[in-house]
Amino acid sequence: MCRKRSDAEKNAVSQQTAIRLSGQGNETGAAQAAPVKASERHRILDVLRGFALLGICLANYPEFSLYTFQSAETVAAMPSAGIDRVLRWLLYFFVDGKFYTLFSLLFGIGFSIIISNAAKKGQNGFRIFYRRMALLVLIGFLHLMFIWSGDILMLYALVGMILPLFRNVSGRGLLAAAAFFLVLPVAVDTVTAAAGVPLSAPAVKAQWHFCDRYGITEENFGVWLRDADSYREVLQFLVQGAMVRIQELVDGNRYFKVLGLFLTGFWMGRNRLYACLEDRKPLLRKAAGLCFIIGLPFSFVYAWSCMEGHPFGNVAHSVLYLVSVYPMGFAYMAGLSLLYLRFREGGLWKWLAAPGRMALSNYIGQSLLGMFIFYGIGLGFGASAGLSATLLTAMSVYVFQMAFSRFWMHFFNFGPLEWIWRMLTYGRRFCLMKSGR
Repeated sequence: MCRKRSDAEKNAVSQQTAIRLSGQGNETGAAQAAPVKASERHRILDVLRGFALLGICLANYPEFSLYTFQSAETVAAMPSAGIDRVLRWLLYFFVDGKFYTLFSLLFGIGFSIIISNAAKKGQNGFRIFYRRMALLVLIGFLHLMFIWSGDILMLYALVGMILPLFRNVSGRGLLAAAAFFLVLPVAVDTVTAAAGVPLSAPAVKAQWHFCDRYGITEENFGVWLRDADSYREVLQFLVQGAMVRIQELVDGNRYFKVLGLFLTGFWMGRNRLYACLEDRKPLLRKAAGLCFIIGLPFSFVYAWSCMEGHPFGNVAHSVLYLVSVYPMGFAYMAGLSLLYLRFREGGLWKWLAAPGRMALSNYIGQSLLGMFIFYGIGLGFGASAGLSATLLTAMSVYVFQMAFSRFWMHFFNFGPLEWIWRMLTYGRRFCLMKSGR
């Protein structure tokens, strides 16, 4: 059982932490900064990351398979069109936005852990954090420009750099700021709709500039990557795709949404809601129940609206997103935590935690496997695969990643990309292979 700290103890810890993070404390003989040891990890966080990776794979693979690029006539003519329509509705209902919400919350929690871990060792936690984010910007840029246009890492890193500005904000202040940024997209969409000027217009113009330059047209857009005979052609599509990604982020006000979720996760991490879960059961039950009660009915309307092409306009869609996606994401986090407490000895958690321990490697790995399976430079199954085949492929990829991650983590301390990322972050070498192997 975890003992609750008194207000005096909390203030004392906060003052000591502030002194250390500001660099004013005596760091003589301080322990060298390092990532969290395996023995110090909380498995529920790895389980949640692993679960989020499943949803991200299901959400992203319809684009890898080029299904989302096909015309309505092409989709309707596919043999699996009937079941695909049902599956598409289910994706909007259960998946769309919910798992990226979960992943964003976990990022905010991770930020609080990095700062806490560095402060305990008398190190400048923010210097370490900024170095980590700068490297993630680079990884995200390379992913965006050379592998897949749907990258989220670069945005995460850039928005993440804002988080230290909130380090001294009270818990209530953090939640207020998070709510402000989560609601802000509704206001932005309202103003944009009234003005009639899309903020993403420059990105759209740049996209079609590159399309004209490379010969990408509306007719060959949906099959370009399947018909690509060389990586050069893939790269041409990725260049214009980067402009599409900017358009999506701007039109979706994604930077505000991500910051709001990061701050919520930061509040969760600061209060260590992931620790001593047994004591959190009443809170988890209330959160899961309330969020499902709110999220399920609105998710039904949200899914219908997406299937019908947002018949009520962008402002109404933004409101539906607010009251459906976020509650469902929070409900997934609380609900899975309750299941973990109920069946914590089950073997499923080891399988979910393994890919969560090497989330970066698996996220990039999903992109590489998607390229290989669906693009012309690989097996070339894209454009002709219906949504049912696409989701079956996504599930197969995730099962493979679970098995590979368990195998890898049996012999190694870090995932391959995590190992490189940590060494560059901390400026020293870490042993990759576990001792005695």
